[in-house]
Amino acid sequence: MRPLSMVDLKSQYKNIKTEIDAAIQGVIDSSQFIKGQDVTLLQSELASYLGVKHVIACGNGTDALQIALMALGLKPGDEVITTDFTFIATVEVVALLGLKPVLVDVDPKTFCINADKIEEKITPQTKAIVPVHLFGQCADMQKIMDIANRHNLFVVEDTAQALGADFSFDDGKKLKAGTIGHVGCTSFFPSKNLGCYGDGGALFTNNDEIAEQIRYISNHGMKVRYHHDMIGVNSRLDTIQAAILRVKLPRLDSYNKARQEAAAKYNIELENVEGVVTPSKIDSSSHIYHQYTLLVKDGRRNDLKKFLDEKGIPCMIYYPIPIHQQKAFAPYVDENEMFSVSQQLADEVLSLPMHTELDDEQISVITTAVKSFFQKQ
Repeated sequence: MRPLSMVDLKSQYKNIKTEIDAAIQGVIDSSQFIKGQDVTLLQSELASYLGVKHVIACGNGTDALQIALMALGLKPGDEVITTDFTFIATVEVVALLGLKPVLVDVDPKTFCINADKIEEKITPQTKAIVPVHLFGQCADMQKIMDIANRHNLFVVEDTAQALGADFSFDDGKKLKAGTIGHVGCTSFFPSKNLGCYGDGGALFTNNDEIAEQIRYISNHGMKVRYHHDMIGVNSRLDTIQAAILRVKLPRLDSYNKARQEAAAKYNIELENVEGVVTPSKIDSSSHIYHQYTLLVKDGRRNDLKKFLDEKGIPCMIYYPIPIHQQKAFAPYVDENEMFSVSQQLADEVLSLPMHTELDDEQISVITTAVKSFFQKQ
C-alpha cells in the first residue's frame, strides 16, 4: 500500500508527469516567467470552465480576497459580514484594510455561514457579505443573494475550498461557486482541488467595471505603465504556475469526482459508527470534498486524533479555534456574544485524508482504524 497522507501530491504528479514537465520546460524555453502567455490562456480557459466573463489571476488566495474588497471601494470603518468558522485569511484581509469584520455563526450541517443569521447583523455601515464555501460545498447562496439585493450589499465569495462546485437555485438555474456574487476568489495552493506547485490565486466577476479595478489594483494601481492612478498591490501568478494549472484544469471535474467517490466510500464505512457524524450535503449544492470532515461526539475527538496519529494515519483539525476566540480579533467581538455552533465544531471536527489518488485499500485501513477506536470504548 502507498503511504498514507492527507494530500498525495506526489502520486498525482506521477500520473501527469509528462505533461507537467513539458509545460514547465515550455515556460523555461520561452523565458516569459512573468505575465507569459500561459497566464493569459489560463484566465481564458478558467473563465470558460466557470461560465464567467472575467478571470484575473493573482499571487495567492489571500491577495484575491484583499484585492476584491479594495476593488469594491470600501472605506475604513465599513462593515463586512462573514463567518466565524473559517481559515483566518477570510477575516484577516477585512481588518487589514481598516474595515470592520462582523462575525456570524455557522450552519451545523454545512459548516458554512448561517444565512438565517445574517440579516440581524446588518447595520447602516454594512457594505458587503463574504460567504465561505467551506470544505467543498456552497453556502446558501439563494438566501445570501436575496439578502444582499434587499440591502444593496456586495457579495464576495471565498471559493478557495470549492472550485468546481455547483449551486442550484429554486428557479432551476445552476451556477459555479464563485460566479454568483459580485466577485469570487480562489486559491491555487498545492492542496486545493485545483492546485499549483507554489502560491497562486484568482478572482472572478461578470462586472466589467469591477474587473477593470481588479486588474489595476493587482498591478500597482497602474493603468498605463508608470502612471499610478490608485493605490494598488503587486500580486500576479507566475507563468510556470499558470502552465501547471492549465494541465490540471481539464482534469478538475474528474479530480472532484474522485473525491466524491472516496467520500461515498468513507460514508458507507462510517455512517453507522456510534459517536461519529459523517459530512452532510445540502440538495442545492454539489460537494467536492476539499476536506472530508467528521464530527466526533462526546468529547472524544482529541482521543481519536491521538489514536490515529499513533497508528500513522494522518488526520487534521480544521479549525481548532474559531475566529471569535482569536486574540487578534478580540477588538471586533462582543465578549457576551455566543457562537455556539462554531465552538461545537472547533471541539468536534476531524478531517481524514482526502485526495484524488485515495484508493480502496487506503480507505479500508483508515476506516478500520476509526471503527476499532470506538469498538474499544
